[in-house]
Amino acid sequence: MRQTWRWFGPADEIRLSEIRQTGAEGIVSALHHIPSGALWQIEEIRARQDLIEAGGLTWDVVESLPVSEAIKTQSGPWRAHLDSYRQSLRTLAACGIETVCYNFMPVLDWTRTDLTAQQPPGGHAMRFDLVDFALFDCFLLARDGAGQDYSAALVEEAAARHADMDDAERMALASNVVAGLPGANERWTLEDVRDQLGAYADIDADRLRANLIDFLSEVVPVAEEVGIRLCCHPDDPPFPLLGLPRVMSSLDDYRQVLGAVDSPANGATLCTGSLGVAPEFDPVAFVEALGPRIHFVHLRNTKRDGASDGARHSFHESPHLEGDTDMVATIRALMAEEARRKSQGRTDAQIPMRPDHGQALLSDLERPMMPGYPLVGRLRGLAELRGVMAALA
Repeated sequence: MRQTWRWFGPADEIRLSEIRQTGAEGIVSALHHIPSGALWQIEEIRARQDLIEAGGLTWDVVESLPVSEAIKTQSGPWRAHLDSYRQSLRTLAACGIETVCYNFMPVLDWTRTDLTAQQPPGGHAMRFDLVDFALFDCFLLARDGAGQDYSAALVEEAAARHADMDDAERMALASNVVAGLPGANERWTLEDVRDQLGAYADIDADRLRANLIDFLSEVVPVAEEVGIRLCCHPDDPPFPLLGLPRVMSSLDDYRQVLGAVDSPANGATLCTGSLGVAPEFDPVAFVEALGPRIHFVHLRNTKRDGASDGARHSFHESPHLEGDTDMVATIRALMAEEARRKSQGRTDAQIPMRPDHGQALLSDLERPMMPGYPLVGRLRGLAELRGVMAALA
C-alpha cells in the first residue's frame, strides 16, 4: 500500500518537513477554506499542489471534496452545488489527482465527547462516551424527543452526571461534540446544530440513501469520464445520532450503494476505526466482498469500552495494533487484493492508505494539533503498520 499522511494545509501545526521525516510517501489534503458547495478553482488546487511538492511530497488523495447539506437534503441550491461538484472533479483530474474521498453523514462528520482522554501509559486519546453524548443530546442541546432515543437507565445516568457538572464542564462537552462538525475551520453553536437538524425532520434512512444514490448518479459519470476514483467514507461512529439517519455504516450499506451505481469510479473508503466500532464488523469479509472497489484505506483502531445501548457503544481511539479490529488480518486481505489487481494489470494496484488518527504521545502533549492528528502518535502507528506490511510481504 502507498503510505500517505493527512495534512490540513498551511494552518496545520504539523509541517511538511516533519511529515517527510515520517517516511510517508504522499499527502491527503483538502481545500478546507472553500465552503461546501463552492467550486474548487484550478488556481487554488495548483497552489496547494505546489506547496506540497515544494515540501518533497505529492498530493495523492483529496479528503474531502465535501458534499453540501443542500445536496444531502436535496434542498435550496443543491443543483448548483452539483454543478460545482462535477466541475471540481474535472479540475482535480486536470491537475493529475485521481482519488477523491467524501462522506454522506448528515450534519456531523465525526463525533467524540472527549478529545484528550487520559490513557494509562500517559498519552491522550479521543473518546466517545455514550452517557456523555446522551447528556449532550438530552440536556445541553435539549433536542425534542431525545430522551426517547435512549434506554431509561441511560437517560437516568446522563441526568445524574449532568447534575454533577459545573458550567465549564458542560461547555467543554458541547465544544468537544461540535468539533466534529463539517469543515476544519468552522465552529458551530448549539443553535446552529438545532437549525441543521431541522433540515432533516422529514428525511429517514431510505430517503437519505436515495439522495446519496441520486448524487452518485449525477457525479459518477463525470468521475469515470475523467479518471477519478470516488470513495465514500463510512459513518463515524456507525450508528444513528441526534435522531439523524445513517446509511453507510455496514458492509450491507456499501453493497446497496455501490450496486445502485455500478461503476469502478464509485468506490469505498475502508476506515477500520469507524466500521470497527460495530461488534459484527468483519474487515476481511469487507475486503473480500468489495476489494475491487476499495480506493482508499484508513487504518486505525478503536476499542469498545464503557456504556452500551443497543447498537450504540462507547469507545476510544486505541493504538493501531491494540483495538477491536484485527489489523494484521485486515492488511493481509488488502495486500492480497493488491496482488490480484497487479495480476490484472490495473493501474491502481497500489491502494493509498494512511495511519488515521492516533494517540497523542510524548512531545504531542506539548504542542497544538488538530484533534486526533498528532505527529508522534501517528508516526508510531505508521511504523507499526509498515512493520506488518513488511512481515506479510
